[in-house]
Amino acid sequence: MHNPEITNAIIKRIASLETRKGRRNEGLFKAEGTKCVLDTLPHFGLEALYATPEWLEAHPISDPEKASKAIPAGKGQLGKMTSMASAPEVTAIYRIPAEEPIPSPEGRLMLALDTIQDPGNLGTIIRVADWFGVTDILCSEETASCYSPKVVQATMGSISRVRLHYCPLAETLRALGPVNIYGTFLDGDDITRADIAPEGVIVIGNEGNGISPEVAETVTHRLFIPSWPEGRETGESLNAAIATAVTLAKFRGI
Repeated sequence: MHNPEITNAIIKRIASLETRKGRRNEGLFKAEGTKCVLDTLPHFGLEALYATPEWLEAHPISDPEKASKAIPAGKGQLGKMTSMASAPEVTAIYRIPAEEPIPSPEGRLMLALDTIQDPGNLGTIIRVADWFGVTDILCSEETASCYSPKVVQATMGSISRVRLHYCPLAETLRALGPVNIYGTFLDGDDITRADIAPEGVIVIGNEGNGISPEVAETVTHRLFIPSWPEGRETGESLNAAIATAVTLAKFRGI
């Protein structure tokens, strides 16, 4: 642990990581709050960690290299680094990992996100994917950034175990070759009765518009999540993250 001066320039740089442009320019992202930091600290390259002296005393960092990057900070300084309603006790600054090749879908189940824009939805989808053993997610280039602080917070540490690949989604799905591509539609087959395989790609559509026409053309199996009981008046649609959980549960045999 060392104690360099935390200048206004440093605070401004960390605050800039709230934006996609700032993260891209710096090649960094941040995690805030005790649980989020402790869950992610072993898995990402640490640039710096800012925390109150009390937090540092209560949470000694075992890795000597990472411990050397821990910097004591006051609550006022931490408050200027965040957009959270109340200042966290700790903020970790990580290097954005290098992009990895998209793996073959053969023998695995993957998700594809078609313009998921709400950070809370995206974070929860990543958390759900982690729970159901999905390690790779294809994302349209319009999907929210997985390194947004709000997304990182909502993943509850799952960002450490799930890889997101941003790509031209329709083009990428077409290039996967012969693979089962599933999507949910109002005119699809009832998912509770449909014949589904344990591998392939599940497309999750935009919160308001669903799956785009271009991506829909790549779908080989159209599914429908029925309300219960059939014919009862319900809400217009399911939240994207909830639809993801229901669909993955079906694919995992639950």
